[in-house]
Amino acid sequence: MRRADTSGWAALWGPRGKWLAVVLAIVVSGLALALGGASKVNTDPAAALPRGAESATVARLQQRLPSGQLAPALVVYSRDGGLSPQDRASIDADARRLTALAAGGRVPPPVYSDKGDVALLSVPLRGALPLADLTDAVRKVREEAAAGLPAGARAQVTGPAGFKVDLAAVFDGANLTLLAVTASVVALLLLITYRSPWLWLVPLGVIGVADQVAAKIVAVLTRTAGLTVDDSTLGITSVLVFGAGTNYALLLIARYREQLRVHDDRHQAMARAVRSAAPAVLASSATVTLALVTLVLADSPAVRGIGLAGAIGIVTAVCYALLVLPAALVLFGRGLFWPFAPKTGQPDPARDGVWARVGGAVSRRPALMTTVSVAVLAVLGLGVAGLKVGLSQTEQFREKVEAIAGQETLGRAFPAGSAQPLVLISRASAAEEVEAAASRVPGVVRVTPGDRTAEYARADVVLRAEPGTEAAFSAVRALRAAVHAVPGAQAVVGGQPAVDLDERDAATRDQKLVMPLVLGVVLLVLLALLRSVVAAVTLVLTVIASFGASFGAGWFAFRHLFGFPALDLDVPLLSFLFLVALGIDYNIFLATRAREEAAEQGTREGVVTALAVTGGVITSAGVLLAAVFSVLGVLPLITLTQIGVIVGFGVLLDTVLVRSVLVPALVTLLGDRFWWPGDPAAGATPTRTPVRQAEAARP
Repeated sequence: MRRADTSGWAALWGPRGKWLAVVLAIVVSGLALALGGASKVNTDPAAALPRGAESATVARLQQRLPSGQLAPALVVYSRDGGLSPQDRASIDADARRLTALAAGGRVPPPVYSDKGDVALLSVPLRGALPLADLTDAVRKVREEAAAGLPAGARAQVTGPAGFKVDLAAVFDGANLTLLAVTASVVALLLLITYRSPWLWLVPLGVIGVADQVAAKIVAVLTRTAGLTVDDSTLGITSVLVFGAGTNYALLLIARYREQLRVHDDRHQAMARAVRSAAPAVLASSATVTLALVTLVLADSPAVRGIGLAGAIGIVTAVCYALLVLPAALVLFGRGLFWPFAPKTGQPDPARDGVWARVGGAVSRRPALMTTVSVAVLAVLGLGVAGLKVGLSQTEQFREKVEAIAGQETLGRAFPAGSAQPLVLISRASAAEEVEAAASRVPGVVRVTPGDRTAEYARADVVLRAEPGTEAAFSAVRALRAAVHAVPGAQAVVGGQPAVDLDERDAATRDQKLVMPLVLGVVLLVLLALLRSVVAAVTLVLTVIASFGASFGAGWFAFRHLFGFPALDLDVPLLSFLFLVALGIDYNIFLATRAREEAAEQGTREGVVTALAVTGGVITSAGVLLAAVFSVLGVLPLITLTQIGVIVGFGVLLDTVLVRSVLVPALVTLLGDRFWWPGDPAAGATPTRTPVRQAEAARP
């Protein structure tokens, strides 16, 4: 094979270059950490809604009405068997006391359920209050409601103010916990992988700094470019940086250790390691980055935020993995690998290890191995039966906070839609006609006129159906059709039930648009890297099969083990993207090495050797990535738990079955046709690679 010139790479990590790279990295990282600042959170309610959604229009119009400046805290009083006269007297007293906290100094009279067991008291609070002030106001409302309440009665605060405060409390410190757990998991797995008391510190330190630098870049963009992020977006970005960055580090260190068995000079060994690992790492990172960038086409702002923030994280991770990590590793010499430091001329144990035996077994019975692998994937995919997608607002958290419990109490006592009424806004001149049209829609319980200005009028619409159900979605569509038909009214329908519908429709559109684009990106990267149509198509089909199996197994676990009622809307798209884009990494690592080996040994022996020498590092990378994604479960959102489980299981499945058995079996069956129309031996010379020379020299 033609020997690559590595003089440029050697100079970069030579005796002087390594110090320059480390110092430059310290300076750049220090400036980013010092000047990056904190992420700006967008408080505009319309910014969190799908692009072009009618509910987003309502959210913006609400800001022009007096009620749009308020965030009511709903106090829900209840007692099994009915509220007593003493309870009612206490509630009336609360209504008088809470006027001191209410915006405008007025609290409407309490509303009682038909059975008399639940009462609702609405305390209007200023929606523009900073979170700390709103938290203090809700705390005082809860204290006042609980004070003097007769024994046996309950008071729960829910509504927009309660939800906002409780959600913030649930996430308080969660990202710090996520970072700590992620770093601990990575440290433990690196320690087990390398069995060295200090080697693991270098990749962990470099990727940890990359994670913080990526977070600061994202923070700057939230303030200067309008990037919208939330705590879950930052958590996913951190997981991507640690997972992908550590994968790249594992591949680089494996190639470096391999070259240290050939070269006395560690600088030359690192130059060759980077030269051989860089194409696979760059192809892998480009795949993930481009796949994430396709999310900017999504209608959902949350999905767009994850796409941009995640792409920034991956680019940062690969820069640190290929530019900073090599310099840091060379800095410490061979002793960094103690007590298993590689020595020049030492044989590579991987070529005769367990993965070599696995590869040999697969190559002897490729048809059987293909059949068994496909059968396993198909059985796992059957778990998708009965799939339900879409969680209501009260179903999205693993912890049942007070706001959720209060809304459930309210929903049991009043019409199901009372806790979350629809918001109907129209031109003030046509308000009465619009309200009359709305009241005639099947499924509408009542229409209550609200505040108005000279231009716009608001009404609240209560549905009979429970929010998030098909009946509620049908009622929202019917209501929109009815009010849209009123001439000159320019009526629009929003509120949480309408938001649920708009988000579901947006998620469906995003899946139909983005999923094919992600597959196209992966296919193009593989074509450019492997120069083979057959190889690219085959590898894409294997990751699709892996996703289908993981998705089916994940839904089976959620339904039968976790008791989740449904998948969240964004889970199918995000889990597909992460599994396809990240799962293809291992196929890239294997296929690039197989192509390299096939040039000298032929396709059949080449894939066996590739599996032997990459099996250990890819398995370690897969286990680590799966563990990192499972860490998303420490955050309280069911969405993140579901993504973590599906992607974590999928990565393990990809590592253990697809990459280790199915792909080698398919390559063996196809033979040299796997590389069509390319030829891995094209341009090769009889000259052996340094590793081959060293092996040939062994007695």
